[in-house]
Parts: sequence; C-alpha cells; structure tokens
Amino acid sequence: MNASDTPNNASHFAFGRSNFVWLGIGIAVLILGYVLMSGGGSDDPNVFDESIFSFRRITLAPAVVLAGYGVIFYAILKKP
Repeated sequence: MNASDTPNNASHFAFGRSNFVWLGIGIAVLILGYVLMSGGGSDDPNVFDESIFSFRRITLAPAVVLAGYGVIFYAILKKP
C-alpha cells in the first residue's frame, strides 16, 4: 500500500481558494447585470414607458450578464 493511498490524502477538493474567489466575482457580476436589467416598467398598464428600451437594459445589462457567465466558466475550468 502506497502513502498516496492513505485516507488522509483523500481530502483534496476540485476547487482551490482562487476558484472560489473567481466564482464569487462571477456571481457578483451576474447580480449586477440583472440589477441593471430590472425596472423601467410603468405603474399604469395603459401608459407606455420608453425607458424599457434604454441602452442600459438592451445592450449593457446583457453584456454584463454574459461577462458574469464567462467569469464563472473560467472559475470552473481554472486549475486549482
């Protein structure tokens, strides 16, 4: 029996500390993107509000969300 087969060496995780840090950054970027996407509706259903088509909701927020998913993808694939 090798020293590498002992139960003490079985406590290795697939993610290291840096993976969890990148994962947290990715989740924070996702939350920011979804917050940027929210709002813009009208309280009165009979009144149309143009602010739902702003640059922030149509272009910036989806780009931030995709960047957040990219950071999470990097955190999963990064070697610990």
